Parts: sequence; C-alpha cells; structure tokens
Amino acid sequence: MWYRLLADLLVLLHFAFVLFVVLGGMVVLRHPRLAWVPLPAAAWGATIEFTGWICPLTPWEQSLRRLGGQAGYAGGFVEHYLLPLLYPSGLTASRQLVLGIFVVAVNVVIYLAVLRRTARPTAKSKARL
Repeated sequence: MWYRLLADLLVLLHFAFVLFVVLGGMVVLRHPRLAWVPLPAAAWGATIEFTGWICPLTPWEQSLRRLGGQAGYAGGFVEHYLLPLLYPSGLTASRQLVLGIFVVAVNVVIYLAVLRRTARPTAKSKARL
C-alpha cells in the first residue's frame, strides 16, 4: 500500500514539475530576479521532448507501482498521463517536437516580456537620475 501511495505522490510531483516546465517562466514576470530558477526546468523539459528520453521519475514511479503489486506501463509520463488528455492517439516524434517547441516558445515570450519591462526606465528610476 505504501508503494502505491508513494507512486501516486510521485505522479503529483511529476505533474507539478511538468506545469513548472511549461509555466514556470511566469514567476519571472512577477519576480525578475528569479529568472535563473525556471530556466533549467524548461531546458530539461525541452531536452526530454527533443531527444525522446524518458524522465527518471517515470521508471521510479513504475518501480514503486510494481513493488506495490500494480502493473507498470510502457512509455513515459507524458505519454501515459498527459497525452490521453490532449490527444486521442499515442505519442509520436513529431508531437514530441511540437511539445518541446511549445515549452521553448512559452518561455521565450515570457523572458522577452521581462527583458522589455526591466530595460524600460520607469518614472522612479528617471527621478533618481
């Protein structure tokens, strides 16, 4: 039972990380000094999608499920949990490429907005001059 619970908690953690990969750059909109935090996550997520690798959390979850008496599953986390929500069929190389490009594009747009905002002098900074 504990293994199943740990596997379920790992799925929640994995899902939260996937959301952070895609939307973590939004933290930077509010706190530009934290720009370094979401970048490695976005790079990791894009690398996983571009290369077709399996995230290490997936085999760990599958191992916990087997230890808990459940069957594991083939493929990766995105393919098993997220793609059924987004696509009716399985994960293909072209879909992985699109997912990777989406992660990069979302983060590029967010970081460009932050750069524009921080590069523009504000009324406060003009008053200091």
